[in-house]
Amino acid sequence: MTRTPVQNPAGRHGRPAYDRDSLLEVAVVVFNERGYDGTGMEELARRLGLSKSSIYHHVSGKEELLELAVNRALDALFAVLDEEERQARDPAVGSPATARMKRVIHRSVEVLAAELPYVTLLLRLHGNSEVEQRALARRREFDHRVAELMTRAAAEGGIRADIDPHLASRLLFGTVNSLVEWYRPDRDLTVETLADALTTILFDGLHGPARG
Repeated sequence: MTRTPVQNPAGRHGRPAYDRDSLLEVAVVVFNERGYDGTGMEELARRLGLSKSSIYHHVSGKEELLELAVNRALDALFAVLDEEERQARDPAVGSPATARMKRVIHRSVEVLAAELPYVTLLLRLHGNSEVEQRALARRREFDHRVAELMTRAAAEGGIRADIDPHLASRLLFGTVNSLVEWYRPDRDLTVETLADALTTILFDGLHGPARG
């Protein structure tokens, strides 16, 4: 299949003009299409319409591009947890752990939608390089912090306590992460609607109201 090169504003001499962010955007598309291991600098240069030396002007190589990409996804996810923890320490805005857990799920869906190519790349890592191993370690840290919040929610009686919190958090985020396989921005399905529906199903289930 022939792929159309990604277009960018022309720079001097008619060549595409890139900064590091726009270069990263194209690289993530290629990584997701071909796989990170299956993408060489030659392919990136071809898709960008640049020489390899022009790419090296912005980054040291494809490893740095991968690290920038997955850290963008991870930083956005950690920001959700960090904000909830800051609010939990503030008595003026503090709320039960269960409510915070629901917001974490809801806002994680929003992050996934906003950073879809970057989250997709993150979820496809195999740990074959030091960059990937560091990213996977950060994912485990994220999972651990979510499990701690789940433990507090169970202790306060907001969610059931008979399921291991680490297992519960994996199941919850397994559902959230599955969105990368089918979700595409669509005006008929807003991110708010998607996040509301997923949070409701995860915390309230599919049971309808009891009929008399």
